[in-house]
Amino acid sequence: MNKTSSLAWLRPTPSPASSRWGPVLSCVLLSGAAASAQADGLAGELGAGQGDYGGVGLMQTPTARMAPEGTMSIAASRTDPYRRYSVFLQPLEWLEGGFRYVEIEDRLFGESIAGNRRYLDKGFDMKLRLLEENRYWPQLALGFRDVGGTTLFGAEYLVASKRWYDLDVSLGVGWGHLGNAADIDSPLGWASDRFDERPRRAGGDRGGEFAVDALFRGPVALFGGVEYQTPWEPLVLQLEYEGNDYGSEPLDNDQEQDSRFNVGARLALSDNLELRGGWQRGNTAMAGLTYNIDLAGLSQVKRDPEPASVDAPPREDWAEVARELEHNAGMRVARIEEDGVGLRVVAEPSTFRSLAQSEGRAGRILHAQADEDIERFHYQWQNRGMSLREDVHQRDAFVAAARSSEHEVRHRHGIYAHASLENGDETLYRGEPRRFDWRLGPRLDQNFGGPDGYLYRLMAVADAEYHTDPNGWFSGTLAWTLFDNLDRYDYRGPSQLPRVRTFIGDYLAESSLGIENLQYTRTGQLGEDWYAMGYGGLLEMMFAGAGGELLYRPFDSPIALGADVNWVRQRDFEQGFGLRDYDTWTGHLSAYVETGVEDILAKLSVGRYLAGDYGSTLDLSREFESGVRVGGWATWTDADDDFGEGGFDKGLYVSIPLDAFFTRSSRDKANISWRPLTRDGGAALQRRYSLYELTEERQLGRYWDDYAKTWE
Repeated sequence: MNKTSSLAWLRPTPSPASSRWGPVLSCVLLSGAAASAQADGLAGELGAGQGDYGGVGLMQTPTARMAPEGTMSIAASRTDPYRRYSVFLQPLEWLEGGFRYVEIEDRLFGESIAGNRRYLDKGFDMKLRLLEENRYWPQLALGFRDVGGTTLFGAEYLVASKRWYDLDVSLGVGWGHLGNAADIDSPLGWASDRFDERPRRAGGDRGGEFAVDALFRGPVALFGGVEYQTPWEPLVLQLEYEGNDYGSEPLDNDQEQDSRFNVGARLALSDNLELRGGWQRGNTAMAGLTYNIDLAGLSQVKRDPEPASVDAPPREDWAEVARELEHNAGMRVARIEEDGVGLRVVAEPSTFRSLAQSEGRAGRILHAQADEDIERFHYQWQNRGMSLREDVHQRDAFVAAARSSEHEVRHRHGIYAHASLENGDETLYRGEPRRFDWRLGPRLDQNFGGPDGYLYRLMAVADAEYHTDPNGWFSGTLAWTLFDNLDRYDYRGPSQLPRVRTFIGDYLAESSLGIENLQYTRTGQLGEDWYAMGYGGLLEMMFAGAGGELLYRPFDSPIALGADVNWVRQRDFEQGFGLRDYDTWTGHLSAYVETGVEDILAKLSVGRYLAGDYGSTLDLSREFESGVRVGGWATWTDADDDFGEGGFDKGLYVSIPLDAFFTRSSRDKANISWRPLTRDGGAALQRRYSLYELTEERQLGRYWDDYAKTWE
């Protein structure tokens, strides 16, 4: 059971080049971006619909099908007495995963938790493709339903799907909730008697652990079905045979079943929006909606300034060149230097996510201004005063390629990049120190999935930075609540640990105006591959203190190592300058690995958390060409009895580039995260800046794949 609110706040992520943004309605923004990204969406496509529980399937049963890589599907359905809400991601072509909430209309949390509010259960699902369909073999998948929660609806299954023309047929066997009809005894009983019976309760005493003690145990049932693509393209008809007999429903909530056959239909209302309906159990109607978003293809038509002409006349002076580089090429120029036959621009990226695009625009401007004896253009990229790398273009090859695509191969083969701390022989221009930046915008914080129901807070957020020098700056965030329903935030779960996160309701509801962040940060470069950062102040909503971080990141290496140490003290609920009595040391050793497999980044952190517990966090994520990053994380600590529901913490997140929503390019990003529980175990300090993120351009990444952007 979900015994505390699941904080699924929409939070902006500070980008290296700017402060926070505050998107208002994440789903609205995603919908607009998805509309431009998908001319031909999944709605009404044979074999691509979301099932009632979320994930690609028929209605009550899954299929072996997968959504296209990079798809996020948001779905809701109702089949009395269940309302189901789900968010599923397809991070890899062979892996599907997601969260689901099930609201049970005729069961309550109880007076000790949430009085007369309906019972709400969470679940985590995962499906793996074992075999891809070909002419002779069906697609085969292995799946796990409700594997990491209370396992009220826990099930495992093996299913195959095969398509013939306008028919997509699936057949599978299921254990647990999918196998309650018990068509046959356990097929694994020959290996051990333990497989003959399935435990009534799995996932630990309170749920929340992976239910390995129940996997593939107990009798199994057959399930399957067929989808038919009608001559009217938006309509798909469904017939399924399910493996559940509704005689062993959770919370002793058994339902009458007149038939194991269900019939249904999917109707595409738009490219991405789908209406679902059906008749289930022989006596109950089902209705649902699904919205699919192509995260891998999120984009928006840009109306950035046109690149300058390669044959444009020279500017008045180098100061005007620097202004043009910032306006047209998205480069905040620190210095322009001449180094023999090379011209070096030392700058921080400010607009375009692709450095190749900035360099292509800058090359046109520099060619018009540089003396004839200049043979190379050097772009030394920095961030917050730290040198990251230097990209070098041969001038004659660049100019020839800018005039004719026939010369692009020669230009591309002449580009090289390296780690650089070099300075030029002569400084032609030195930029004015960056001083004060600020912005004001709205932000919507949302919380769903807990006993308190849906909670929201609409705020006006002011964010500002004052730079003392290239390596040091003050930053602050002030949030003013405009509208909220946080007075409904009542339930605070039990905890044997110091309350480092479960006071969240008090912080949210105590004051309508609060300082979320106010700190001084300073960076330094200790060598070609070593970076350092120190910071102090009001570090986040709940904690103030001071700390430091050290990062070893060799140029274009798939591996980086970091360490952070922090002393913090808990802040007062009013989010002013007052402090509470609790203080502690926290910090982690971290390893970052670009695995080289499916663009997956793995981060492993080991150390001490805010409540004094020790453990580790594993974070796996993947970035698509669109700039969207999807990932998931799990934390295990020695406080395995203090997570509220089981022995570890976990969550999913999506990091979205904001220029997917707007017609002007931007390097800013926003995060949407789903966290089933907010508990005190495994709670990490929410540091505003991370050296790994600040030094992201240390990695060449997609630089060579983005070559075409050089001419945009």
